[in-house]
Amino acid sequence: MVMGSIADGLGQGYQQPALKAVVDGFAAVAFAATFGVGVMASALTILVVQGSLTVLGTLVGGFLPDTHVSAMTATGGLLLIGVALRLLRVRELRVADLLPALLVAPLLAKIAVRLP
Repeated sequence: MVMGSIADGLGQGYQQPALKAVVDGFAAVAFAATFGVGVMASALTILVVQGSLTVLGTLVGGFLPDTHVSAMTATGGLLLIGVALRLLRVRELRVADLLPALLVAPLLAKIAVRLP
């Protein structure tokens, strides 16, 4: 939920992270029934990672142009499509290998804006 946390930090709303938290809560109950109390330890990791991404979005949001945010949002949407294709077993995409595209997309948007 990289884009949801960054969108929250940019002030675009917390709906995506909140929805994911509810879904993760249901999954955690199911996992806790199988794996025990250790599942609660994963909550700390999620809090640290998503919290730091929210703070990063807050810090970067002050000087990041709208075109860069739009490029990151579009790239995040394509990554979500990749996750969906993998979950549906239509195509085995290694979506985690594509995460650097979130950093490259704003740079490409900056180059595209400067083209005549």
